[in-house]
Amino acid sequence: MDWLYDYISENAFWTILLLIHGLISVALLGALTHQAMAVLMPVKKIRVDDSFVTHFRAVTAQKYTKAICYLWISSFIFGAWIYAQYRIYVRIPIEQQELYKTLGVFEMKEHLVVFGLGMLITKPPPQPVPIHSSDYNMASTPRKIHLTIKTNP
Repeated sequence: MDWLYDYISENAFWTILLLIHGLISVALLGALTHQAMAVLMPVKKIRVDDSFVTHFRAVTAQKYTKAICYLWISSFIFGAWIYAQYRIYVRIPIEQQELYKTLGVFEMKEHLVVFGLGMLITKPPPQPVPIHSSDYNMASTPRKIHLTIKTNP
């Protein structure tokens, strides 16, 4: 890293790194918002005269999956790079000034990043195999018989 400090100052380097991390995080937030709106409120048909919100929801949610994964991983890498500087130079003065709410926000962010990493590396459950009626053998299937007894009051 010393070769880089010959071209720019150390403060400029960390500022640029923090800005890149912030821009990637904003792009990630936008992609997540588009995907969430497309899943929660899908649009069947879109017309030219529809509102901005309708056009905002009219994206294909599946197409955002890879972009979200790549943005999350790159944001994680930049954040991890910045994290060492934060732990040494920023966290200690925050603790000394007793700004515990600010410190709590950073702690929550750390927990969410680890939770997201766990979700990213886990495999999805296997999809069930559909059973067609031609494959279904009634003779080999156990049956439950429900009896209803009607009593007179």
